[in-house]
Amino acid sequence: MNELKDLVVLELASVLAGPGAGQFFAELGASVIKVENLKTSGDVTRGWKSSGENTDDRSAYFCSVNWGKQSIAVDLSTLAGQDIVSGLASRSDIVIASYKPGDAEKLRVDYKTLSKENPALIYGQITGYGSSNPRVGYDAVIQAESGFMYLNGEPGGRSLKMPVALMDVLASHHLKEGLLLALLERARTGKGQLVEVSLIDAAVASLANQATNFLVGRQLPEKKGSAHPNIAPYGDVFTTVDGKEILLAVGTDGQFARLCSVLKIHRVSEDDRFKANVLRVRNRAQLNTVLAAAVSEVTAADLMKALTEEKIPAGLVRNVREVMTDPDLEHIRISKDSLAGIRTYVGPGMPDLSSHILPPPHFGEHTRAVLAKMLKFSPTAIEELFLKGIIQ
Repeated sequence: MNELKDLVVLELASVLAGPGAGQFFAELGASVIKVENLKTSGDVTRGWKSSGENTDDRSAYFCSVNWGKQSIAVDLSTLAGQDIVSGLASRSDIVIASYKPGDAEKLRVDYKTLSKENPALIYGQITGYGSSNPRVGYDAVIQAESGFMYLNGEPGGRSLKMPVALMDVLASHHLKEGLLLALLERARTGKGQLVEVSLIDAAVASLANQATNFLVGRQLPEKKGSAHPNIAPYGDVFTTVDGKEILLAVGTDGQFARLCSVLKIHRVSEDDRFKANVLRVRNRAQLNTVLAAAVSEVTAADLMKALTEEKIPAGLVRNVREVMTDPDLEHIRISKDSLAGIRTYVGPGMPDLSSHILPPPHFGEHTRAVLAKMLKFSPTAIEELFLKGIIQ
């Protein structure tokens, strides 16, 4: 099912947030053209390789959000290069951009400029702090300034950045929502619009219950490791007799009573310190001591079997290899031409990507084909642009 097969998306974004939105549209069948600046060797993540990684110009990081796209390499500092982008934008439905405030205007690829020739254009713009703030937004900095780092870590320990650029991922989802709403509005009115999402807004909006713990509960959230501030035992991790880590996510008093039954500590559920969630949160340290002793006497396999049968939420702590080789999660993987990746869209109507998805593109891999097909450039005109260093 290719829901968006007639849609053309022009991606002027790099790194994670914007390209993640671009891959989302590609997965649903849209034609996504990734414009990469010849002067800067394209998307900076092409060179973001981990220690020991042996890949070509498609690093593992780049491959995470660039499936299904065609790459064209253009010198955006030249008028001819800017005209190419303008011509493509006039034939596109959506533009996704992630320039620093002011840079899009300098390159003549901002919404105001591009929408003059295409009033139906929907322009998705990602910034760090909003279009009026010149600060450059980076995920790690946003994690620090939005409160996420302060909350992440063990009690009394150092603040920690999360191992995934989650602020970028959140902003990407916010952008998708905005663009889909803009498409709905355009279907009604025929008019395009500017859709702006900032990393800081997306991050703060995603503080969810931690924000309301402060705003409503008047409690300043602090580091609690993996423990939940409002539920116990929820997020707490215990080690089984065979050395496996298991996380419990007990959300109701009934689940807690069944947990105590499984662990053969029946009286604990009737203990005045633990019989209700609010009491368990208050006495979490004592509770965890009791649970740790009980869990340490059973194997992970036996415990997970019993918890599953009793419908008690719990899970083994797994590494990425274990997750990526789980047959139950095979549907989230993408594979083509010896490369593998993961989807950005998981939900109703998930299409069979094998029918249309392209592997992550090499830098400028599709420049000539896109110029010929979309802008009707002749082979001679394309060769002239190549010889002048305007395209690759």
